[in-house]
Amino acid sequence: MREALWRQLGAAVDMLGNAIAAFPDEVWLDPARRPPPWHLAYHTLFFLDLYLSPGLDGFAPPAPFTLSELDPSGVLPERPYTRAELLAYLDHGRRKARSTLAGLTDEAAARPVSFPWVGEMSFGELLLVSLRHVQHGAAQLNLILRQTVDAAPEWVKRAAEGLDGG
Repeated sequence: MREALWRQLGAAVDMLGNAIAAFPDEVWLDPARRPPPWHLAYHTLFFLDLYLSPGLDGFAPPAPFTLSELDPSGVLPERPYTRAELLAYLDHGRRKARSTLAGLTDEAAARPVSFPWVGEMSFGELLLVSLRHVQHGAAQLNLILRQTVDAAPEWVKRAAEGLDGG
């Protein structure tokens, strides 16, 4: 089950990465689009990172990212993030997901977790929520690409690499 979950979460992460890489600058940074594509990508990656963490206490995304995504007023980060910065964050999330799933035990999957906006659930269910959230973010970005440049990356059926990297 761990391998299957990784292959599907990894595929969603790959699809998100493909969408981020496909954006032309004028669409990526379009100030008229709310939220802008760069923020959709950042939001998705931030919550992938958070949901793979033990909880809110002690969580901090890697630099240059901040905890601004947790602000309930919905304030955007101080500046747009580049595709290169977000693709590096995506690689961080991919490594963290692979490591988390490689070490996942039945006990860890059953451990209760809680976030104010999703309530209490098992860590295993939160992993499925995260998979759905990443896929949703990738779909939103692909829709914007279709609407603006009439092209979007192909569907990824499963992560190319397994939990062991092969």
